[in-house]
Amino acid sequence: MGGPRVSYVTLGVADLERSRAFYEAWGWTPAQVDEGIVFYQANGVVVALFGLGALAADQGRPDADLGVGGMTLAQNYPTEAEVDAVFEEALKAGATPLKTPEQVFWGGYSGYVADPDGHVWELAMNPFSPPAADGSVVLGG
Repeated sequence: MGGPRVSYVTLGVADLERSRAFYEAWGWTPAQVDEGIVFYQANGVVVALFGLGALAADQGRPDADLGVGGMTLAQNYPTEAEVDAVFEEALKAGATPLKTPEQVFWGGYSGYVADPDGHVWELAMNPFSPPAADGSVVLGG
């Protein structure tokens, strides 16, 4: 019953409108917008943007200083060219480049960007688990 699953990923953001503008410039379309929160549908997972203070309060720790960067969100693409293109799209939308896409030790190709709040996105081509047409991935696929 409690096996591995991720249904929602909620990113705590300092400025909801700035973050929403970034993700929309990067090609994301909101699936639902409510007061104080924006939801994006991402092939089986919902990604939400929610204010940092509101997120800490919702977690039951209103005085917590929520940090970022200790976790990586990843997008897997079938080709290196697509990784490069999405990396450039992210930069044009306002992402900070962390690592330009390159061949990596594990046999794939990847790079990293950070959104305006410092949430880290890996953009990768993994030849061992190529994505399905909808972008979903099965290990060893």
